Amino acid sequence: MAVSNTSLLHGWRLFVAIAAVLIAFALAAFALQPDLAEGSRAAIRVTARTSFLLFLAAFTASSFATLLPGPTTRFLMRERRIIGLSFAFSHLLHAFAITAFGILNPAFWPARSALANLPGTMGYVAILALAITSHRSIARRMGPTAWRRLHVTGMWVIAAVFTYSYFKRVPTNFWYAVPSALLFTAFVVRWIAKRAQSLRRSTHARPSLPAA
Repeated sequence: MAVSNTSLLHGWRLFVAIAAVLIAFALAAFALQPDLAEGSRAAIRVTARTSFLLFLAAFTASSFATLLPGPTTRFLMRERRIIGLSFAFSHLLHAFAITAFGILNPAFWPARSALANLPGTMGYVAILALAITSHRSIARRMGPTAWRRLHVTGMWVIAAVFTYSYFKRVPTNFWYAVPSALLFTAFVVRWIAKRAQSLRRSTHARPSLPAA
């Protein structure tokens, strides 16, 4: 489905709209459960899924814009910064839900080791770094090369955390194979897009033969 360039949902308006939907989903998941602990657990699951979908959109936006140019992919590429910040907001809600569950279920945190918490901690550090440096003034101070290196590295760290989190659960719940497959597809799409860009650059750089 094409996205109109005249849509009112762009920039910070798009962020506010997405944030409102994310809050509504999290509150609905919480309210529909019979007790507070189960409600916070449901909010954890919902915000994990919304975060995953928003991350995939930001992670593959430039690749799809390269491979399938059109109004929708141009919209995703243009709003990639806002989608990324929306992902960060979704994962902030995820952190609130986890904190609420830990308060309502005191046995939760003592049962988790530092090693078990390490992937999630790395993911949140990467999300925080990307969110802070998404502000244009900070990006200008960093310079384009350092900014790009940080964001490429951060996106791959988050992708690795999602991959680990979902793939390790496949043996106990086969439905986790679905997000695992989506991540694998995203990796392939990014690789194909990178190869396509490389081929285009080499074609443009190749000197033309002189006329006979």
